[in-house]
Amino acid sequence: MVTTRTPLMAGNWKMNFDHLQAIAFVQKLAWTLKDAKHDYADVEVAVFPPFTDLRSVQTLVEADKLPIAYGGQDLSEHDAGAYTGEISGQFLAALGSRYVIVGHSERRQYHGEDDALLGRKVAAAVRNGVVPVLCVGETAEDLEAHGAAAVPVQQLRDALAAAGEVPELVVAYEPVWAIGSGQAATPEQAQTVCRALRDELRTVVGDEFADATRILYGGSVKAENIAGFMREPDVDGALVGGASLKIDDFASIVRFRSHVGS
Repeated sequence: MVTTRTPLMAGNWKMNFDHLQAIAFVQKLAWTLKDAKHDYADVEVAVFPPFTDLRSVQTLVEADKLPIAYGGQDLSEHDAGAYTGEISGQFLAALGSRYVIVGHSERRQYHGEDDALLGRKVAAAVRNGVVPVLCVGETAEDLEAHGAAAVPVQQLRDALAAAGEVPELVVAYEPVWAIGSGQAATPEQAQTVCRALRDELRTVVGDEFADATRILYGGSVKAENIAGFMREPDVDGALVGGASLKIDDFASIVRFRSHVGS
């Protein structure tokens, strides 16, 4: 059985935009997208602002009833306590966050986060009713040593083993060698890994969960290459970095169907 999956176009702002800039950006994004044929009806749009912007984004989205989801860029494995600088999943849920990114390669690289910790973060998101967007991906050295899918699949397997039961999940395949490099994976490369990730979900969690789970590609995604990725059967959207900071570029990515004439 093949389940229809709504594409998810997610903009990870990283450490960009203060709360006033965030308000202006989301307003303009919503205005830019509102009249296009395929906007919102066929694609879910989400943004991931810095933590300091989330309340402002929530207020705007709820007041204007904007069909834009939002979420945190990270969360703590803990729900409360003496953890200075950490952000609880409870806080994200209280701000109406639909999603939270877990295990972005920058968190793995700069903060030493391993798959066991990321599994506990996935569990913390689930506990608080926030959907985890679990990032996996290999370095250039991993690719050469182990092949295309081995490391991302192992990362997914280990994180799920540590997470316990997960009712809903988004997986984002982000090859580290492609992030910010300007050199994206080919659609065929992305499909190979996304298919392997779905097969792993099928093995670990079951067919129904695997068929329903959206698997995104991330890594130098832009308007010029998004249509190629979206033609692949196991690529269900994109986690977009730099291009998500530019209104026209991100709107064009959301409108990927216009690039393939559908």
